[in-house]
Amino acid sequence: MFDIDAKDRLILRLLQVDGRMTNAALAERAGLSESACLRRREALERQGLIRGFRAELDRAALGYALDVLVAITLENQAQATLAAFEQAVRTAPEILQCFLTTGESDYRLRLCARDVADLERIHAQVLTRLPGVARIQSSVVLRSVVDRTTLPL
Repeated sequence: MFDIDAKDRLILRLLQVDGRMTNAALAERAGLSESACLRRREALERQGLIRGFRAELDRAALGYALDVLVAITLENQAQATLAAFEQAVRTAPEILQCFLTTGESDYRLRLCARDVADLERIHAQVLTRLPGVARIQSSVVLRSVVDRTTLPL
């Protein structure tokens, strides 16, 4: 845990909402001089608290109508099986997120598909070919209720 003060937390909150905010606007909203604000932001980046900036794209507008959650159970939990699975998952662009989890399944994936036919393709050509997979259980997201990318600072 890093030692950050209230101003650092405010800067982080503001940048989570608008990562494209200019330093001048950020400084004004944080109640700091531009130079002090820039020094703080750069320090937060050096400490690794800010990992980067990226655009949040509208999946549906880009043709990815389906958001799918997938539970994966592996044949075993040997380190080699886990490593092979994780390496293969990293190469599949349709897989947006992959989590090693506790509970009934070993991994939870979040993936995007253009439509049901595309989901069937992903299932047949990607998911079933992942090494060590014993069981796949997919659920199509009907609608998102909460989809935050901001931390409660």
